[in-house]
Amino acid sequence: MMLEYDTLDYYNKNAQEYCNQTISADFDFIYQKVLPLLPRDAYILDFGCGSGRDSKKFLDLGYCVKAIDGSIEMCKLATKYLGIEVICMDFFDFHDIDTYDCIWACSSILHIEDECLFTILNQMIDALKVGGIIYASFKVGTGYMIKEGKYYNFLTKEKMMGLLEKTGKKVKLIDYFENSPIARRTINSNETWGNYIIQKYL
Repeated sequence: MMLEYDTLDYYNKNAQEYCNQTISADFDFIYQKVLPLLPRDAYILDFGCGSGRDSKKFLDLGYCVKAIDGSIEMCKLATKYLGIEVICMDFFDFHDIDTYDCIWACSSILHIEDECLFTILNQMIDALKVGGIIYASFKVGTGYMIKEGKYYNFLTKEKMMGLLEKTGKKVKLIDYFENSPIARRTINSNETWGNYIIQKYL
């Protein structure tokens, strides 16, 4: 029997609690992996910004930032926190072309169902400038999980490589590393996170 889930409904109903739990997480190690790859005046899209934690870091460093999220309640809180308008947008409605130096998808596109992930990844690649970077993180593994009414799509490095090859586009995985959830909300779990840095090239 298929378990029911409504990921956006969860975030809308628990937006404040989720922000409280995640807004202070330490992601400096990952910032140090990604940000040196960007031009000083980089335009960064925070693709599923949640609390706005990462957008705040990028804004404080002087980058130009656009933040979007699918949860209207999360967008309201992040807008207040950041002082810029956070756009409420379904990932499937995203169709920008050759726009961003970086698309930051931290713990966001892992909520995309497996049969739709290829489509979203394609759209993200199209939205990058040549030389641009995608950062994305997934829980490591195969299959999916429903937890607290949220859908999680597990991923392996091999599967990501296959998805990138399937796009037929000039992209390559330039870095992959795994980390424990020590910097994340689920510090008491034994989950491992896979971190992907993908670059678009000529």
